[in-house]
Amino acid sequence: MTVTLTLDDDSQMECIVLTTFEAAGRNYIALLPTNPPEGEEGEVYLYRFVTGPNGEPDLQNIEDDEEYEAVADAFEEILDAAEFDELVEEELDEE
Repeated sequence: MTVTLTLDDDSQMECIVLTTFEAAGRNYIALLPTNPPEGEEGEVYLYRFVTGPNGEPDLQNIEDDEEYEAVADAFEEILDAAEFDELVEEELDEE
């Protein structure tokens, strides 16, 4: 699934939705640009993810450093778990 972000300069960026997850009682989304700006290859964007009053998704910037650190840590844990799951699957496939 992809989403289109409208940036501060009104340009648009298409992103792949990597995952949605919960951290500290809130929902977040991790996005990977399909055509990132030069020098930002592999950079993942993290946003607060809320559902609007009519059920529409709304992405909000994370402006608090503490909140961002907690969200980044939670996302890192998801990545670590995914890598662990891949290793286990590879081991099972070799047996």
